[in-house]
Amino acid sequence: MYDSPQQFLPLLPAEHTLGPYLERASAVVDQAAELGGLAHSSTRAALHELLRSMNSYYSNRIEGQSTTPRNIEAALHDKYSDRPEIAQLQRIAVAHIEAEKEVEAQAANVPPLNAEFIKIAHRALYGRLAPADRTTKDGLVVEPEKLREIDVTVGRHHPPAWQSLPRFMETFTAHYDRQRTSDSRLIAIACAHHRMAWMHPFADGNGRATRLQTHAAMLPITRGLWSVNRGLARGVRDYYGYLAAADSPRQGDLDGRGNLTQKGLLQWVDYFLHVCEDQVAYMRGMLALDSMKEKINALVLIETAKGRLRVEAALPIYHLFAAGPATRGEFIQMTGLGERTGRSALSAALKCGLVASDTSHAPVRFAFPLESLPILLPALYGTEE
Repeated sequence: MYDSPQQFLPLLPAEHTLGPYLERASAVVDQAAELGGLAHSSTRAALHELLRSMNSYYSNRIEGQSTTPRNIEAALHDKYSDRPEIAQLQRIAVAHIEAEKEVEAQAANVPPLNAEFIKIAHRALYGRLAPADRTTKDGLVVEPEKLREIDVTVGRHHPPAWQSLPRFMETFTAHYDRQRTSDSRLIAIACAHHRMAWMHPFADGNGRATRLQTHAAMLPITRGLWSVNRGLARGVRDYYGYLAAADSPRQGDLDGRGNLTQKGLLQWVDYFLHVCEDQVAYMRGMLALDSMKEKINALVLIETAKGRLRVEAALPIYHLFAAGPATRGEFIQMTGLGERTGRSALSAALKCGLVASDTSHAPVRFAFPLESLPILLPALYGTEE
């Protein structure tokens, strides 16, 4: 039984082992920073909101409680299924979206790699759910932010004795909540994700809370434009497998100097970096200006064939993506159409959701309607609809 913080060392692999991983982490950070230049800030904000729904979909999918993107979209408009089991999944999805917003805001007050942040993440999600929606299949009602008061077994892993959790969390904070360069920070986030899951601080809900914590910690790197959740969920067996491998005890004198395996922790770091590399590359490809121009043109042609748009709308829509909001008059002018026809084209673009506006007279901006994603961001949700 683990009851001393010394038993979950090392919290980071030895410095001399990290060279190749730091190089990869640095490349991820640099490539992620370049994403910010591929679209206007208003477009990035729209993408950030879209990815909240995606994060909810994937994180809940890992736990076997995912509903479809279409059902999530409906729930965000307060339209819930008549089927109780689907409506419950919709409520859980919306709670996750709102929880993500909260943890992002709370990160300004409590550093995400402070162990106390896991309580914030757990409360942000489960505090939004009625008892019936946070009751497990075993009949356990998950209590928001309450550390477990029982000993548990997770697969073959026996997390620390519940009485010792505060000491483990203090050690977690002392090691991870420090100023670091961006590349070192990414390595620390990877390790912190494993060690928090290893501690298993709550009776239930640890996975989602840990991923929310990791999301908040990653935000200065991702800027909300990509997410590890998508990569983790698209290979759940690998995700759990690498977590479990890093749970193992030290394997001899060549396996670090801590109680747990350094080799397993490095394998987890390697896997986590691979997920980051894959997700940043995916979004870089999706947002590349030439690629996006072609996709917008294709989408407008499809909508034109359905009688819902005019081809002249393609140029101003792409302008909104790359250059940001425009006045309604500017949008109409960019279509090259007459005033009346141009207004009709703008109205159609607003109706199909590719263009959004806060009021009937406010500037218009680029948007990512769910129907457009198979073309604008193919495979964002895999083959799900």
